[in-house]
Formats: sequence, C-alpha cells, structure tokens
Amino acid sequence: MGAGLSGKAAKDLLEDEGWNVTVLDGAAPWPEGDFSLAVASPGVPLDHPWQVAARERGVKVISELELGWRRWRTIGRTLAVTGSKGKSSVVKLIASAMAMTGRMDAVACGNYGVPLSEVALRFRPRDGFEPWAVVEVSSFQMETTGFFHPDAAACLNLQEDHLDRHGSVEKYHALKLKLLDMAKMRVEADPSWDAEISGSYFDNDILRPNAEMACALLAAAGLTRAEVRAGLAGFTPLPHRFETVLSRDGVTYIDDSKATSLAALAAGVKMAVSRGFGGCIRLIAGGLEKGDSPKDVISCLQSGVKKVYLIGHCANQLFGAWSAAVPCEVCGTLDRAVESARREARAGDAVLLSPGTASFDQFKSYGARGDAFAAYAKEEKR
Repeated sequence: MGAGLSGKAAKDLLEDEGWNVTVLDGAAPWPEGDFSLAVASPGVPLDHPWQVAARERGVKVISELELGWRRWRTIGRTLAVTGSKGKSSVVKLIASAMAMTGRMDAVACGNYGVPLSEVALRFRPRDGFEPWAVVEVSSFQMETTGFFHPDAAACLNLQEDHLDRHGSVEKYHALKLKLLDMAKMRVEADPSWDAEISGSYFDNDILRPNAEMACALLAAAGLTRAEVRAGLAGFTPLPHRFETVLSRDGVTYIDDSKATSLAALAAGVKMAVSRGFGGCIRLIAGGLEKGDSPKDVISCLQSGVKKVYLIGHCANQLFGAWSAAVPCEVCGTLDRAVESARREARAGDAVLLSPGTASFDQFKSYGARGDAFAAYAKEEKR
C-alpha cells in the first residue's frame, strides 16, 4: 500500500521471496482477489480506504518496517531511535561511529536513509564485521508495527507534533513509547558522557541530551569511550539542521528548514540565542500547519526574536497569534521574506529559517525549502 521508497522496497523483498505482489498507489481502489498480507507504507494512515478495506476482508496489515525487520533479524542486530526531533542526526552519528571502529558494518535506515526492507534484501555482511541496522522509527511506522524487537532502543524526546495524523498528543506519544516496550533494552540518556561530547557538534544545551542518548546506545552496542569520542569528533551534521549558509555584511543566514513543528521552531530560536543572537533574530516561519498551537511558543519568540516574516498557508493564522507579542510581517512567499529580512537586517543579526510547519503547501520537501532559502540568501541585493 503505497509506491514510494518503502513500497518499492517491500515489493522487491517480497518478490525476491516468491510472493505475488500487487502495488496500490494514488487513488487506486482495493483490487479483486484474495490477499494474505498487506504492507503499509508510512504515508498510508489507519483510516485510509486501503487500510479499512484490508481490515474488512481480514487481511493482516503490517508496516514495511516490520516486514524488513522480520528478515533482517536473521542477518544482524538492531538499534532503534525514535522521538519528536533529532532522530536523523542521532541515527547518522551512531552509524558513522560504529563504522569508524573498523569492526562493525552499520547501516542507517528506516525513516532515515534506506528502508529496512531494502537493507534486508541487499545487505551483504563482510567477514569479520558485526552487522548492525541503525533504524530511525517514526510514529507513522509504529501504527502498523506489531513485531519489532531491536537489541536496544531510545526515545530522544516527546514534543507536540503530527496531530493532523494522530488526532491527539496522547496517541502520538503512545506510538513513540510503544517502541521502548518492544525493545530488548530500553536506553536512557546518561549525562556521564559530557566529557566525550565536549567540543563536538552536540556540545550545546539543545543537542546535548540527544547526544547523551546516542552515547548510551553506542555503549549498549559495545563501543568503548574512546570509540564514542572519535565518532562524536568526526560527525558531519545533516543539511537543513541549523546550518549556516551565508554570512554577508555582518548578517548570518541560517537554514533550519527541518524544523517542521512549532516545538522545533522554539528549539531553533533557543539555539540561535545560545549562539549569541539573542534579540537579533529575524525569523522566517510558516507553511502548512500540523495542528500544534502557535500560542505555545510566544514566550520563546519574545526571548530573542526581533521580527517574524511569515510565509505559506498559515501566515495569517500565525500573524493573528503572534503579532501582539512580536513584530510580524506577512510576506506570503519565501523569496519575499528573505528580501524583506535582508533589507531590514543590521550587522550582528541572524536571518533564521525555522518554519515550524510542513513544507508541502509551497515546496515538495523541507529540503527543497531549505535549498531555496540558501539560494535566495545568496542572491545579490536588489
């Protein structure tokens, strides 16, 4: 059910095993015939007509994550990471740190990297190397996952997100915590790793808790402190996560397009304040809202934002919620927002794209939104 990356990976794995596979995509109706299994891609929610049709016909529904892990567990071991924000960076850190040991083959997969079904089909362990799948797990995947028991798992944080999908923050959080109940070992953050984290990309108040969890997961997999320290020191950040794309005329332009919830927007503002931009932040926000409350971040905006430049579907909604607390301007589109912020910015200011929303009203992805921001920032002044 679904013909994206997860659907294709599931199809390839099942066909390799000799299954007769039908792929549903777009507005396709439930097909004629008898089916013994339905594999749900993350983008197919529980109330989707395909899911409803499968349950009405007594067809077992599992996630692509579960399908892949049922095969992977005969090949190698598994670490799993969930949480509201920071999952991809932690998964990348863990996989790269394991690979740097020279004794482990680690693949970053799941909701980040390649689907686990593709790893199960194509991964070939090297002699003398211990195979590991480092899996990012989303709440969407957990809706239809019933059999998944990683060697160790961690939940980085729980914020308010995806209410448009799950209906309530309680259901969303329950899906995240479901992973911990399934894991053979539940890992907690360990502040004793501060010496290893010191001086790394994660050495700040916002990212340190995630790094502490990553260190604990790496220790659970058997890495020494020296190996963990080397992994942290060699970490290369992912794009669109508080990434400086330009400094010009004393103004710093920061791409934090991955901030797709208001809680992540608040974290981006706090990060900018911690970098010395308190009171000098020109924030670009807005897009496709996800059901979280704009009023929850007002105090954060007041703590460091000089002005907000609003774009996208919810620009007027955010203006109504924030304009009494902080100067706001409805710009509509990202190019106009960047131009307005650039025109008003002074040396020492930061123009921060931390939208707090999904990108799909104007862009195909948060990555495309971040790339556009960087391109507009680098344009010569008009």
